[in-house]
Amino acid sequence: MAKYAFIVLTNPVEGKESEYNDWYNRQHIPDVLNVPGFVSAQRFRLADTQMNRDENRAHKYLAIYEIETDDLAGTLKELRARAGTAEIVPSDAIDMKKVATHIFTPVAEKVLASAVSRPRRVA
Repeated sequence: MAKYAFIVLTNPVEGKESEYNDWYNRQHIPDVLNVPGFVSAQRFRLADTQMNRDENRAHKYLAIYEIETDDLAGTLKELRARAGTAEIVPSDAIDMKKVATHIFTPVAEKVLASAVSRPRRVA
């Protein structure tokens, strides 16, 4: 079965961050995980410390969903069909104008640091 990472970048509506997080964690993730093919989800908030000092960050929140399906188009069609219904309940706390989604397919197996640990190289 093919595996995919569904990446969703979002922001709350100004003044509704608590409501947004409550809805996303308690309502939205379970709703999406009920769509056949979706197997897991994890959310993240943008960390205060970043690699560069670019202060112009477009998204504050990230959700990573794992999908396992041999019919990605069908899985996404089902997700769209449920969106905005009682099966995937919407919220006015999410800024829908700035949502970004991307689907990735793996090009290599996951590598653990413990599997490649070695002494630091001398320059």
